[in-house]
Amino acid sequence: MRVRQRQNLFHSPGPRSNPYRMMFWGGLIMAGLFMLQGLNTGRYQPLFVPTPTATRSAASYREEGSAFFNAGNLDSAIQAYQDALTENPQDYLGWTELARIQAYSSALLTQDRRRERLAEALQSIDRAVEIAPEYSTGHAVRAFVLNWSAGAAGNTAEYQAFIAQASIEAVLALQLDSRDVLALAYQAEIFVDQQQYDQAFQYAERALSLDSRSFDTLRVSGYVRESSGNYAGAIERYQQAVEVAPNQTFVYIRIGQNYRELSLYDQALDYFDQAATINAALGISDPLPYIAIAKTYSRMGEFFAAALNAERAIDLDPTNADWYGQLGIIYFRSRNYESSIPVLGCAVNGCSDVQNSLDSLGRWTNSVQGMPLDDNTLVYYYTYGSVLAALQDCPTAMPILDELRQTYAGDSIVMGIVQQNYAICGQPLAGG
Repeated sequence: MRVRQRQNLFHSPGPRSNPYRMMFWGGLIMAGLFMLQGLNTGRYQPLFVPTPTATRSAASYREEGSAFFNAGNLDSAIQAYQDALTENPQDYLGWTELARIQAYSSALLTQDRRRERLAEALQSIDRAVEIAPEYSTGHAVRAFVLNWSAGAAGNTAEYQAFIAQASIEAVLALQLDSRDVLALAYQAEIFVDQQQYDQAFQYAERALSLDSRSFDTLRVSGYVRESSGNYAGAIERYQQAVEVAPNQTFVYIRIGQNYRELSLYDQALDYFDQAATINAALGISDPLPYIAIAKTYSRMGEFFAAALNAERAIDLDPTNADWYGQLGIIYFRSRNYESSIPVLGCAVNGCSDVQNSLDSLGRWTNSVQGMPLDDNTLVYYYTYGSVLAALQDCPTAMPILDELRQTYAGDSIVMGIVQQNYAICGQPLAGG
């Protein structure tokens, strides 16, 4: 009997374990535990997790600033450029554009704030010129800032000093690049303020020939035409400027002012209203369109409507002494002399919270700081002094008249007003 070979009761265990393989897997396990510990302690960060604070490039901020400028939101444009320069303080192009926008934004501000903003613009462009002294446009914009600073000057000497500096900068810019469009345009603007109208026209036209779609060249061309009394031509250029930059409301105001010079009051009011509407859409509280509307109604002899719009300007900016002066002049022209006194007093001397409840609704309860006497506030001072003297409030009138006498002793017109009011108050004018 044949007996079969005995079979194994269990399967074969296979090949024996490799010690190197075991070491490899053990190493992977240890590395994983090490990484897990690092993630828990924050030493390592997982892939594809966003950084806690997103970083932006200077170019991104500059693009945002340009977009805000085109939209007419100049304060936001300024902030964007300032953020860009925080990222890259050596960006002379950014400093130059910031100064340009700061200067343009001053057109939307009152006299004192305009001076402050232009001083900031001058600091910005000085930084640009310091970084890149051979950059022609930097010197061109510096000429622009200095020229506009002259327009906000408080006296003739300061005005002439700014104009002289502006002229030097414009010449230097053109020496560096005779085809610099902004340098040509700003030189034309300076020539206007120097009453060199033929040269202004030539430079403005040359700038336009190089770039007929530049906001600056079109605006300056409008200014050159306006200065020569060509109001219709100025309107045409300003309208072309707002086609390029449709939300620059100060240009709408210039258009309205030129229509007003042509006694086309409805068109003037329409452009002032457009400026106010754009500001409202942008969330900008700008009193200037309402002041322009008030002046237009005043010229039309509609003093009630004029006063309402001047009051609206004060509602938007109740601490601004200039608006009280404007309202006081409207009251004076409407022969509402009693009402003109308190608002002119706020403009000249300032007024406290308690004193400044000047309207029937009690809206204006902010403290107002009076404005110093200079060429820009002169009309408020002599109107205020004249009304006080006419209503026999000579104790209040005399200090105002004395200040006018001391500051404007060489101005025959002002001294004639002072002498007349001295006589009303029974006071002799020495040497008069």
